[in-house]
Amino acid sequence: MDISILGLGYVGTVSAGCLANDGHNVIGVDPNQTKVDLINAGRAPIIEADIGEMIAAAVASDKLSATTETAEAIHATELSLICVGTPSQLNGNLDLSYVRRVCEEIGEALKGKVGYHVVAVRSTMLPGSVREVVIPTLEASSGKTSGVDFGVCINPEFLREGTAVWDYYHPPKTVIGESDESAGERLVTLYGALDAPLVRTSVEVAEMVKYADNNWHALKVDFANEIGTICKAVGIDGQQVMGIFSQDAKLNLSASYLKPGFAFGGSCLPKDVRALTYKARNLDLDLPLLNAILPSNRRHVDRAVEMITSKGNRRIGVLGFAFKAGTDDLRESPIVDVIERLIGKGHDLRLYDCNVRIAVLAGANRDYILNHIPHISRLMVETVGEVMDFAETVVIGNATDEFRSAVANSRPGQLVVDLARVTDRPSSEDYDGVCW
Repeated sequence: MDISILGLGYVGTVSAGCLANDGHNVIGVDPNQTKVDLINAGRAPIIEADIGEMIAAAVASDKLSATTETAEAIHATELSLICVGTPSQLNGNLDLSYVRRVCEEIGEALKGKVGYHVVAVRSTMLPGSVREVVIPTLEASSGKTSGVDFGVCINPEFLREGTAVWDYYHPPKTVIGESDESAGERLVTLYGALDAPLVRTSVEVAEMVKYADNNWHALKVDFANEIGTICKAVGIDGQQVMGIFSQDAKLNLSASYLKPGFAFGGSCLPKDVRALTYKARNLDLDLPLLNAILPSNRRHVDRAVEMITSKGNRRIGVLGFAFKAGTDDLRESPIVDVIERLIGKGHDLRLYDCNVRIAVLAGANRDYILNHIPHISRLMVETVGEVMDFAETVVIGNATDEFRSAVANSRPGQLVVDLARVTDRPSSEDYDGVCW
């Protein structure tokens, strides 16, 4: 394929070298004449393992060249990758001036070009940037229509400095956010030989995936450092602790606990976070990440209460109020917190949970419900049907299987706030979730 790459910085240079190495004809574009001259001389403008040799070989075989002229590159290629910088502004927002400028140049070139052209953005941009900046700028500059005369994709990169070439050929995933199917198909052909999951999705989801990845990585570094800080203060080797932690690929390094839904609760997580942060305070340690866990969790409960009460209905039914499905444990259940706050606001409630029944409860659970939350026990009913018949707003508190059919059979006008997402339905006016 004939490919132009706009921006010969870190991502652009690595992409150019790897694509040319794969046999594509690549033209790099950059306003910096020094970078262009280096590429054309077979030298990489960045320091990165293996890329220098790849650039030299690609130029020697006439697979790679560079220019300062955008129009020249666009007219000679069928697909363009935007790899320009998106630096931070003083307020933390992104500076998209380079993206806007290169889109204007591409659009001007497309104005006189015959045939369908695909523009794929590899630069990291906040959700909404393709729809609000890239596509309007391309359309205004070209006089053409996205999805008809040209296609637009967002194709986030997952390259780490120092191992970028290896990362290019061994990605954790390939993500293509496409404005239309034809544009996505063209981009798919670039990555067909890579052994990685291929995800085709909307441009907004693809934009957000990159931010989810990078913020998660930043969070992991902070988490490991704060755990290590406590360990050092009490004479423990923090790297040994986190080395053992990282051996758990079932829970710690996995998709477990990473599905947006409702707040955590139960007899372990809240108690253990409180204990560790208490220990840190006694050691005079400032650990803002660990200290933010419980306030963040409480704010999630606040969001749920706000969402439920905003529906404007007085009669509310709750399906599932143990802290998670498949248990009768109500201790520190965030759903119980929601129920108590709804009662306090004057709502009339009915509650059902197949695992929480006074007659069969024993030990700590029985003591908790009878002595700590007796007002809730009086609101419990025996069947899902009783809740559904009563409620104007139905709240799904945990992912118990029987609640799926209840949601599917909700009556017209009945609102459902699903805190556990028991169906795959998207959020809508009558079916909503707290963070999806």
